Amino acid sequence: MKILLIEDEKISRITLSDMLQKEGYQVSVAATGSEGMELFAKNSFNAVITDLRLPGIDGIEVLKRVKQKSEHTAVILMTAYGTVESAVEALKLGAYDYITKPFSPDHLLNILRNVKQMQRILNENLQLKKRLKIIEQKTLVGNSPPMRRLQEIIRHVARHDSTILITGESGTGKELVARALHQNSWRHDQPFLAVNCAAIPESLLESELFGYEKGAFTGATKRHLGYFERANHGTLLIDDIDDLPMKMQVKLLRVLQEQEFIRIGGWESVKADVRVIAATKVNLKQRVAEGLFREDLFYRLNIIPINLPPLRERKEDIPELIEHFLKKQNAEEKLRLFTPALLNRLMQYDWPGNVRELENFVQRFIAFSGMDSFNPFELLPTHSPDKTEAVDTGKDAEESYGAFNEFMAAKEEEIINWALKKANNNISKAADLLQIPRTTLRSKLDKINARKKHQAMVN
Repeated sequence: MKILLIEDEKISRITLSDMLQKEGYQVSVAATGSEGMELFAKNSFNAVITDLRLPGIDGIEVLKRVKQKSEHTAVILMTAYGTVESAVEALKLGAYDYITKPFSPDHLLNILRNVKQMQRILNENLQLKKRLKIIEQKTLVGNSPPMRRLQEIIRHVARHDSTILITGESGTGKELVARALHQNSWRHDQPFLAVNCAAIPESLLESELFGYEKGAFTGATKRHLGYFERANHGTLLIDDIDDLPMKMQVKLLRVLQEQEFIRIGGWESVKADVRVIAATKVNLKQRVAEGLFREDLFYRLNIIPINLPPLRERKEDIPELIEHFLKKQNAEEKLRLFTPALLNRLMQYDWPGNVRELENFVQRFIAFSGMDSFNPFELLPTHSPDKTEAVDTGKDAEESYGAFNEFMAAKEEEIINWALKKANNNISKAADLLQIPRTTLRSKLDKINARKKHQAMVN
């Protein structure tokens, strides 16, 4: 913990500094307010301990300037001429504490211990908020052609209330797509709920979807609102729709057609103003052919079909996904450990578990990266469904992909060229396609041109 001590009395300054250093604090000292502010401008401090009466800039002015520059730096004022008025003024201006001389060393040390604990909590809170923001955003990551196509579809169909059927392998991000559809719809400020048919026992599924009345069965001590009622005016994702029992398929079909349902044990119809999105990892047409899924329900769900590409079909998104998962875990500094050779190996693997498997790998990577004997290649998946040959981890990999920043720059240029071609070189239209400001696109084009000129000069 770094402390700035501002005290004009030499003996007090030396005594306090020695005491604090013996307690393990890093202490910088100043004899005047001006000298203290010069030190504060050049360094960061967790706490400032300042005398109230100083030549030139006094303690109150020091407090104001510190708080103006660093809100979370604790300021402790000392004075031998303490009054209630000066103490109240200091606390109003944001002082952490106000102590009168003479004071015991233990009193000051107790205050500093509290400051240390408070700042640790503040720092943890900031980090948690940062992680929570990333987690809550739940954005679709990737700029590969399949992902750009998917994002374009989402933008166009989200505004309509038609039922959507999302298909894709496990781990491709079906719920993320459903959330994106909800956020881009006019229902975005209403509830979004997700229910997994495979996770709820068949005997409870009806009551969870449609709710029940008090006394409907033993244990029903009060009315229970189901997912449809709680999602009213919003969006309901029914995941693993293929696991829905045949009896429930009939009831779901009625809700989709009539937009109303009856709670178990009730007699009144309840209106259901809900946008339904269904998701499945299996071929529902095949289930229909096998007699395991109702054909009429399939066509009622499949009004707008969206198929998610597996990760093996959009491997160019892997570096961006890795960066996203590192940010999500508050471990951006680990990005430097993803060498070109390692990235090449990751790009060669086919990821049968899709994006979820890649995220699990990144979490393992973070967990083991602090070990002295850490070798990231030992964490790599040992096989790939379509590739049996081992891939060289050295020279060939680096020649294929280069440095991480070079790889990302090349991909960015590829995407920008695609947008310009589609927009007939109209920068404004291209910026709209990429969903970035025109000035940002212009800046990126300038960087690309500068990079090309540099490469031409080198060659």
